[in-house]
Amino acid sequence: MKKKITAMVLAAATALTLAACGSSSSDTASTTAGTAAAEETSTAASTAAEDTASTEASTTSTASGDASDMKIAMVTDYGDITDQSFNQITYEACQQWAADNGGIDFKYYKPEGDSTAERDAQIDMAVADGYNVIVTPGYAFAEAITDEADMYPDVKFIALDVSQSDLDTASGETGYSKDNVYSAVYQEELPGYMAGYAAVKMGYKKLGFLGGMAVPAVMRYGYGFVQGADDAASELGETDVEVKYAYGNQFYGDADITSAMDTWYAGGTEVVFACGGGIYTSACEAAAKVDGKVIGVDVDQKETIDSQYGDGMCITSACKGLAATVNTLLDAIRDGKWDDYAGQVQNLGLVSGDDLSLNYVGLADSTVYDDTFTEDDYKDLVAKMYSGEITVSNDTTAEEPTADNISIDYQGNIK
Repeated sequence: MKKKITAMVLAAATALTLAACGSSSSDTASTTAGTAAAEETSTAASTAAEDTASTEASTTSTASGDASDMKIAMVTDYGDITDQSFNQITYEACQQWAADNGGIDFKYYKPEGDSTAERDAQIDMAVADGYNVIVTPGYAFAEAITDEADMYPDVKFIALDVSQSDLDTASGETGYSKDNVYSAVYQEELPGYMAGYAAVKMGYKKLGFLGGMAVPAVMRYGYGFVQGADDAASELGETDVEVKYAYGNQFYGDADITSAMDTWYAGGTEVVFACGGGIYTSACEAAAKVDGKVIGVDVDQKETIDSQYGDGMCITSACKGLAATVNTLLDAIRDGKWDDYAGQVQNLGLVSGDDLSLNYVGLADSTVYDDTFTEDDYKDLVAKMYSGEITVSNDTTAEEPTADNISIDYQGNIK
């Protein structure tokens, strides 16, 4: 039976860390939101991140039945469990699920550096420690999964944002599939579109997109954002909407990127969609100096951004259901239904035009609606996307995004 997930849980969404914003490959066809296949969803409850000095959040298993045989490990990618993005929400979802199921053993492992060898080493360590369910967030794990899945056939791997193409490239074979591997990818172009559309409808005309790295999942967010802004400008008859567009070429903020954002905001940019793990910090630092606005990504970042940089800074977040996916797959393992997912790579998006809480992508519940863009307007937008009345392209083969009704200042990599 399907259980509801809120848009906040979706956030508990990319790229992104994404490094989060996920997969390093993309489809090239124009997609209609309603074509996404979706499996059973479940409610995720987020908890505060553990102190970063601690690498373990577990208790002795007291559960009965199949769950008592589960030991869950998560391996982080580029970031850590306080990144307000992929790692943190995956960590929190695993931790909460373990607690809710009688104190199932759960531990996270952090590679010492950013390489497949170091990710392999942490998976090896987890298996040696007795963990038989490994959760990995982000496309960077493709090689590690193809390295380790054959080595440990009795270990189940849950991968987030690792695409079929990522797995094929890493393995050197076409149609890579293993019975102990499941991966979910997300249609980032859809929440990206929603965010761009909402921003223009809310009256913002000077927009910015700051991506982490130009991997296709980040690009899908950005190209969707441009499409949404373009369509909203057309509907409103606006001819002076502008989008500055750049990548930081990394998934964290620093002085150089903050300086670039200072230039944007000082030049009139009103709101920046910061898409790529911790890179949002640079957008927020610059926005705080001029009372600018920011759009979050993957997870509902409003509380984090507003509390750190100023109340009202975050107007919305473009989210995807990472936590819901984790819960669904852990439920399946517990209930002996892994075979329903084994060997699959699922592309998750919209599954309902009426009950938005069932969707795997969307805007955060904390979205700041006003008279120009109401919650009913948002619901109507989702319904049109689901029905196919509005279609959003997921094609990222072009180096730059294009638009018909708005101007784009494409700046490439900042660094």
